[in-house]
Amino acid sequence: MPAATTAVTGDSDELARFRQQWLEELRAKKKVSANEEVAGSAPSASTSADVPAHPHPHPHSSQQRGSHDASSPPPAARKPVPRVTPAPMGPALQRAVDVYRKAILHEQRSELDDALRLYRTAFRMDPNVDRAYHLMEDEQQRRATTAPAPAHKVHHHKTASSESATGHLAYELEGLVLGPARTPVAHARGDGFVTGMLAGLVASWSDGLSFEPENEQEGIPIKTMPDEILLLVLRRLDHTSVERFARVNRKARVLTLDASLWRPIAKTIYQPPQVSDDEAFDALVLKYMMDYRRLYIEHPRVRYDGVYIAVCHYMRNGVGENVWVNYSHLITYYRYLRFYPDGQVISLLANEEHSPSHVIPVLKPTLRMKGLFVGNWYLDGTEVRIDDLMDPGTDATRYSFQMVLELRSRPLGRWNRLDFRGYDSVHIATGEATPLALKNERPFWFSKVRSYA
Repeated sequence: MPAATTAVTGDSDELARFRQQWLEELRAKKKVSANEEVAGSAPSASTSADVPAHPHPHPHSSQQRGSHDASSPPPAARKPVPRVTPAPMGPALQRAVDVYRKAILHEQRSELDDALRLYRTAFRMDPNVDRAYHLMEDEQQRRATTAPAPAHKVHHHKTASSESATGHLAYELEGLVLGPARTPVAHARGDGFVTGMLAGLVASWSDGLSFEPENEQEGIPIKTMPDEILLLVLRRLDHTSVERFARVNRKARVLTLDASLWRPIAKTIYQPPQVSDDEAFDALVLKYMMDYRRLYIEHPRVRYDGVYIAVCHYMRNGVGENVWVNYSHLITYYRYLRFYPDGQVISLLANEEHSPSHVIPVLKPTLRMKGLFVGNWYLDGTEVRIDDLMDPGTDATRYSFQMVLELRSRPLGRWNRLDFRGYDSVHIATGEATPLALKNERPFWFSKVRSYA
């Protein structure tokens, strides 16, 4: 461009070369954008090679665009430009986003302690969880606004089963339309099935899976064992050991999906008082489409392999010799709940002198100490109801206690938290229940005890 080069005669040669290079790049970008707008149509006659490029809009640029529009095909004949959807999130980031979403819900309900704890957990899982959450929300809003209006009104609501379903989570991760999810199903070993996100992975694997050594020069003895022998060994393990073995490779994962491993585990757990009656287990199997492993993982259950502990605190004013100094004492006490498969439950209230390390080994129905109560329990959905809590060391008593607790899974782990919903004192003779204050009570957290298993 002569006008651009003669106007800067006083500049250095380096500045002139930089401007020339910048002009060439600008012309190249303009040609690429013009080719994409025309989308394969013939170039217009009004476009000439001697038109100088300029970083500012040219007065006649609108006339040139008009000539292109006149010669280009109508909008209906143009090919629509596909929209690039964001890449799906990984499982670790998705779990962090789920924890972040729960933290927002707690903050909206003014439960700041739980919200702060979940926020810290989410950012420890992934430091960019807030950006991922906002990107997901923006994408869902965009799809909701661009989706065609339905012919009839649809009420979208979440239930406990749909929220916990793995297929529903996979449906949201793929960024599809809002609505109920289609849970993928794949046939597992034996007469069982695997559903949810794991079903898509298993279906994509080949049939000729085997154990391969990390070092090709070394042998692997487990490869020579028949699958039937391996299954006999796995049946003698607990569910935690089975899942650890499943993480070895794909062959191990397929073996651990055999229905003969998970059917006895699930059938042993989901009996009264975990469910209402003996026929409820068959209904659960149909609900989870013969996937015994998913039934055991996702359906609510009270755990027997440990104890639920609540650590509570409160402040008490003290008295000292110096009247100008205020003394305050931090009082700590513990609540223990241990559940048994026969419907019996042990409740213990102990002060800080009886620490968990001393109480847990002796927490049995034969224990006799102050604050110990024995009662009955049953599970109704996600509510744990405890009745007839009485002191086993006292024969003549006028009052018993009852509790209502909410069973939850958070932030990591399954069914590891119990929240107080009610605590009543019941007059045995009249059956009148009097609510008790829950000022200093904290939630119960599950602690696994190896000797209890």
